[in-house]
Amino acid sequence: MNNKTLVMIPGPTPVASSIRTEMGREIQAFGDPRFVKDYKEVIDDLGQLFGCDGKTFVIAGSGTCGMEMAIANSTKKGDDVLVISHGFFGDRFIELCTRKGLNVDVLQSEWGKTVELNLIEAKLKEKNYAAITVTHVDTSTGVAADVAEIGEIMKKFPDTLYIVDGVCSTAAHYENLSEMNIDILLTGTQKAFGVPPGLFMLWANQKTLKRREGLGTIPEYYVDFDKWIPIMDDPLKYFATPAVNLVWALKESVAIIKAEGLKARAERHHKHARAVQKALEALGFSILAEESCRAITLSNAIYPEGIDDAVFRKTLLDEGIVVAGGLGAYAGKLFRLGHMGNIETNDLVAALSTIERALAKAGKLKAHGIGVGTYLAEIAK
Repeated sequence: MNNKTLVMIPGPTPVASSIRTEMGREIQAFGDPRFVKDYKEVIDDLGQLFGCDGKTFVIAGSGTCGMEMAIANSTKKGDDVLVISHGFFGDRFIELCTRKGLNVDVLQSEWGKTVELNLIEAKLKEKNYAAITVTHVDTSTGVAADVAEIGEIMKKFPDTLYIVDGVCSTAAHYENLSEMNIDILLTGTQKAFGVPPGLFMLWANQKTLKRREGLGTIPEYYVDFDKWIPIMDDPLKYFATPAVNLVWALKESVAIIKAEGLKARAERHHKHARAVQKALEALGFSILAEESCRAITLSNAIYPEGIDDAVFRKTLLDEGIVVAGGLGAYAGKLFRLGHMGNIETNDLVAALSTIERALAKAGKLKAHGIGVGTYLAEIAK
């Protein structure tokens, strides 16, 4: 009999049964009053949940589409933009901005570390940047930026828009636009929201909307705020066909998140992430991200000496879990384990047990139960 395969990559993440049920509903016309009501409720709930005083967008597309929407509606050709990069996905903003004809300055950390806050503030003083971009959690490194502290710095630079890529953080790490001085926040459904891929969400505050008004007609079409604001205000109107069943799935996810509470959800993620990371270390792995800046949504586990990446991950797959490989200079040197969204203790115990079995097959396990035992002891504290 084949093992059930548990998806433990940094997204898509496991989907709760109630969310899967919403995905399986009979389709409705996107102009059906029942769907229009549901769509509007999702938009409004998300705006309130994350402290947005402007507009909330829920649109078919990937997180990268959200990144492009953020840049398209906040900058014009020739503007100066500062990119804070902690890895592969932070670097993606560089190409997005360059293609837009922006002048891009980059502060880039060594993988596993964050850019120091004093360096960010010093750089912002050099010129009048139109925007600064920060990836809250970069999945290539497992590093979490100090978004709240950067937001405090941004209060000194009121002309610069603060753009946060929350693709691998939103609904796990605590985020709030008004509390953290964030102007644009974006994310996708397939990570901490625990919804299948296909929707991105973007929050734009009033400061951002005023910037958009000053840009006039922009070159971009699909991601233009002006095309979507009428639909976000009244989903009965039409610009492009919404992903009906995904909106229902997101509605259920938002209900789950509201019931748990964003701060309680962040605390849960923190508790389980630290336990998983200690378990991996007990098994002989090291974590790429420094302890002071480790994400709570995934762990990038560097192999002990003598482990072949392809063989190890193939063994994990045969044993019943899927993890992601390393990126960039760490390709073949680590695997990435997701632990976000609606993942439960049983999922993490199963994942760690499977990792133990793979280590045993590689001749690298001291004794069964070390990882699982460490994890269970940590979450019991």
